[in-house]
Amino acid sequence: MDEVIYIPKRIAEEAARRGLDIDELVLNAVIKELKLDPSEILKVHVDLAERFLEEAKAHLGKGDPVQASEKLYKVAEECMKALAEAFNLPELGEARKRGRWTAYLLGSASRSLAKKLDEPRIEYAWAIAYDIHVWGFHEAKYGIEEIEGDVAHMEWLLNYTKKLVEEREGQGQRNA
Repeated sequence: MDEVIYIPKRIAEEAARRGLDIDELVLNAVIKELKLDPSEILKVHVDLAERFLEEAKAHLGKGDPVQASEKLYKVAEECMKALAEAFNLPELGEARKRGRWTAYLLGSASRSLAKKLDEPRIEYAWAIAYDIHVWGFHEAKYGIEEIEGDVAHMEWLLNYTKKLVEEREGQGQRNA
């Protein structure tokens, strides 16, 4: 069950003015305060990606390509964060140092992961996600027809991420 937290409007507006994602800020603060271990952080990112995928599909069903685009982008974003955590990428360290992820760091992580895992579809899925983030969400240029086909790419990325996270978890249990 998702919890709803009230954030005063002036705080949310200030975060938006600074280009910060309030959800990410809150989530990072809670994770830091709880001192979650890396395997739990991976699961949080996968859970969020699954939720965003379902929300994207719901928005498509309602004929809302703008919100569907943003939710599909969020699927890719959470998958990149999970995989960066799982493979302890340098981009993760930079995101921690900055206190947040940026689109550049996520894109760089997708390239690093594609190379490290010899799986170019990671970088391709990220490129699609970024494209629909810009042209589907920010510019509101893509319609339902353009966005519907992108669901399969985000489903692949989420399933691939879940598989790798499960494998890493299994290795950790065997090594414990």
